[in-house]
Amino acid sequence: MCGIVGAIAPQDVSPVLVEGLRRLEYRGYDSTGVAVAPQAGTLCLRRAVGKVAMLQQRLDAAPCAGPIGIAHSRWATHGGVTEANAHPHVSGDRIALIHNGIIENYVELRSELVAQGYAFASETDTEVIAHLVHDHVKQGLDLTVAVQQAVRRLTGAYAIVVFDAQQPDRIVVARIASPLVVGLAEGANYVASDVQALLPVTKRFQFLEEGDVADIRRDSVTIFDADGHPVQRPVHESSLSADAVERGEYAHYMLKEIHEQPRAIADTLSERIVSDHVLEAAFGPRAAQVLPLVQQVHIVACGTSYHAGLVARYYLEQGARIPCTVEVASEYRYRNPVVMPGTLFLAISQSGETADTLAALREARKLGYVATAAICNVPESSLVRESDLVLMTRAGPEIGVASTKAFTTQLAALGLLGLAIAQRRGIDRRIVALYTRQMRQVPEMVEHTLKLDAAIRGWAQAFSDKHHALFLGRGPTWPIAMEGALKLKEISYIHAEAYAAGELKHGPLALVDHDMPVIAVAPNNTLLEKLKSNLQEVRARGGRLFVFADPNTGIEPSEGVDVITMPDHIEPLQAPLVYTIPLQLLSYHVAVLRGTDVDQPRNLAKSVTVE
Repeated sequence: MCGIVGAIAPQDVSPVLVEGLRRLEYRGYDSTGVAVAPQAGTLCLRRAVGKVAMLQQRLDAAPCAGPIGIAHSRWATHGGVTEANAHPHVSGDRIALIHNGIIENYVELRSELVAQGYAFASETDTEVIAHLVHDHVKQGLDLTVAVQQAVRRLTGAYAIVVFDAQQPDRIVVARIASPLVVGLAEGANYVASDVQALLPVTKRFQFLEEGDVADIRRDSVTIFDADGHPVQRPVHESSLSADAVERGEYAHYMLKEIHEQPRAIADTLSERIVSDHVLEAAFGPRAAQVLPLVQQVHIVACGTSYHAGLVARYYLEQGARIPCTVEVASEYRYRNPVVMPGTLFLAISQSGETADTLAALREARKLGYVATAAICNVPESSLVRESDLVLMTRAGPEIGVASTKAFTTQLAALGLLGLAIAQRRGIDRRIVALYTRQMRQVPEMVEHTLKLDAAIRGWAQAFSDKHHALFLGRGPTWPIAMEGALKLKEISYIHAEAYAAGELKHGPLALVDHDMPVIAVAPNNTLLEKLKSNLQEVRARGGRLFVFADPNTGIEPSEGVDVITMPDHIEPLQAPLVYTIPLQLLSYHVAVLRGTDVDQPRNLAKSVTVE
């Protein structure tokens, strides 16, 4: 998810563009760029590798001013992190264009345009769109019509913003499966991928709908639907403040990042799902060649990312019907692994610099895997640069050491991988479509779950004086119980362990007494009755239960059993993401009561760059 800003106004718009990029930096920051038209017939372009500060340095050294312009911050998909691949892309020294999303048929379009004499300066799919638009305007088409004609040729997901330096009276935008919002002001108008970018200049917005194309001028906005008919979109007044920075209303970064998860998950899914299927190109240009070869997956990760990998095993084996193994990266290199034919090596890391995971990847490249792949949150990281396939999570910067939104976006990304492999393996399209719809519902379900915060805060008091805790789960929520235990020990310093609930009688029951709180996650799935039996084993030994339960489980509060009811209709695919949220909140509130350093717990670091 990259950052988009555009502006047309009576005065120089470059300060608005750069400030907008700063506010969208969480969406992408491996390269940035701005294009403005100082006057009709001239185009000023500045691009830089790195964050917005690097672009500002370029502009300070060589200013680029004008009353119309566009700007972009990139999170690389097609093509490496280079200035040539940074947006905006230019065609014919007149068309300047920025783009979020993935164009699935860009290879065919590129070949066609090369045959027409167009020279490509980048490795991106975006440059194809710039040349398509240019091809139409040089034939005399109006810019809006040219964009409408161009997008009809595109397959995939996109948000496009373009202007013509020879006719700098408008910005034209289009969207499919990627958000765009128009900002309305007196004598000026704006466009961005998020309202946050435009709050310093306006609080009045129109949200474009699927297939919309908009002609944006200083004094008017004309919107056309997917069929080319003029339409009206409602104007919304935002209540957000332009000064909402840093932690804002939140006492800690961790709490802020917990509450950012609906948007982070939605961003991770955005532009990767179109209609009822996953876009393979989201995994990089080699995906179409690699995915048909994959017969099994081997996942390597550390800590929280390892728990994400354990959930992915259920996604891949149950959903895509493909074998999957998972192990901690620190052990991988030291066991002389045997690689079966057709195995995809998948490394998961928030930072992309985790030493053990990187070492495992480098070892794997020597061992005959069909390819290497990475799930990561940092586009310029070593893991991303060294992997054949990459799916970037879009958590944005995560400041708290204890991972929250980075974990749930990893789960979302792994769900996409499972669906992509299922598509390639010929799994019933109706099943894939159903799972795709369920994935799209997750952000809203997480939003509902966050409303349980007050009830969870009430539970925290029961943990504040404890020294040990036990977490239980079954099936795909067993790794979620493991993640809950890790969070509690990381930030509250309470010793916590997690078990598959069926393992209780094989040892852990010896620990259970009135002083050992037992936390269980109880979705309504095929393992529910077995889990209930396990919970009775705890009660029979005098243990106190704290259960996050689906409303249809029949688990009710009673003596020694505390229950918080989760939102209804959580499907098995959704459960790992949704049930993670209350465990994060519980750990947070317990840590606050115990007075620990929530964001920077002792002895830990955000990125573990040593073995």
